[in-house]
Amino acid sequence: MNAPAAPATMPHVMNTYGRLPLALSHGRGCWVWDTQGRKYLDGLGGIAVNTLGHGHPKLVPALQEQVARLIHCSNYYEVPLQEQLASRLCEISGLAAAFFCNSGLEANEGALKIARKWGHDRGIERPEIIVYEKAFHGRSIATLSATGNPKVQQGFEPLVEGFVRVPLNDFAAVEQVARTNPNVAAVFLEVIQGEGGINATRTDYLRQLRRLCDDKGWLLMLDEVQCGLGRTGKWFAHQWAGIVPDVMPLAKGLGSGVPIGAIVVGEKARHVLGPGNHGTTFGGNPLAMRAGVETLRIMEEDGLLAHAAAVGEVLHGALKADLAGEKGVVEFRGQGLMVGIELDRPCGVLVQRAADAGLMISVTADRVVRLLPPLILSADEARQIAAILCPLIKAFLAEPRP
Repeated sequence: MNAPAAPATMPHVMNTYGRLPLALSHGRGCWVWDTQGRKYLDGLGGIAVNTLGHGHPKLVPALQEQVARLIHCSNYYEVPLQEQLASRLCEISGLAAAFFCNSGLEANEGALKIARKWGHDRGIERPEIIVYEKAFHGRSIATLSATGNPKVQQGFEPLVEGFVRVPLNDFAAVEQVARTNPNVAAVFLEVIQGEGGINATRTDYLRQLRRLCDDKGWLLMLDEVQCGLGRTGKWFAHQWAGIVPDVMPLAKGLGSGVPIGAIVVGEKARHVLGPGNHGTTFGGNPLAMRAGVETLRIMEEDGLLAHAAAVGEVLHGALKADLAGEKGVVEFRGQGLMVGIELDRPCGVLVQRAADAGLMISVTADRVVRLLPPLILSADEARQIAAILCPLIKAFLAEPRP
């Protein structure tokens, strides 16, 4: 499986990413190789996208068959695979209907439109949405405005109005908004904040929000783009709290690498949008739908929810065994195969150092080492991640601060 060597620079590609100086060629399972033949253990999974790893023997032939059959046909016509995937998503979520798009950003943008339309339908002239500190929902102007990161907002002002921001897990702050703001139409949050540093929403807080939204007639909108689709050991992270949202954006792992997004809604929000209110050219195309159908089927056949929970325990345990008590390690966070290790200083240099050692990771929120490996990760591979990563973190923490 040969590939041409990557050019030293990419002069005609817009400079919007802080790329590492390597280019990937191919992958198998939880391993990838670059164009120079170097091998890496994939602890990032394309940022929680490659649910089934690389070159999965059940997924690849299904996608090949679909490419030969039909890739795109437009939403002027019925797409049977949309109904098939929507039906399965509703079955595993307890929700009622789905709209398909191409990314998490688009799914979140659609959720914001649903919330505004919901408010307008109830006589609220300027609907507002409660959002959260350290949240990340995307980089369009609207999702950027809902995001709680001033760094990614800078330079794109004026931001979109209509958002009320509160701290995560502070129910008194939401109650205060409820008492003083009659324009609120929805609450919008990640069950586990991914880009914000693997910050989990408490189960009791989610239950409190569910009750408050019911009392106030608000929509509870849970962004499961990064933490959903089996990553925590259940289909969706909010299921640990035993609640059901009104609106649930999905993307990332739903297509195991094929671009896909979805907004799954309950009966409360099912008829908010009608013909002409929302749409997409590429969303719901047969190739993406087949990828989603096959991903969910393989996850169920191979028991990947229980597997993610079990291997996640191995990974958490191995990391804690080597790093617990290490000066400079602030906290271990996450659930299943969504892992964050907060350090007491910015640690972005670890991304390159880990790659040099044959491991792919990311650093988010400046100080949090983040792991989002494929859900097929084995217990032995989880221990290999810890064996590579922990010495790098220790050596980094032992260096003098700049």
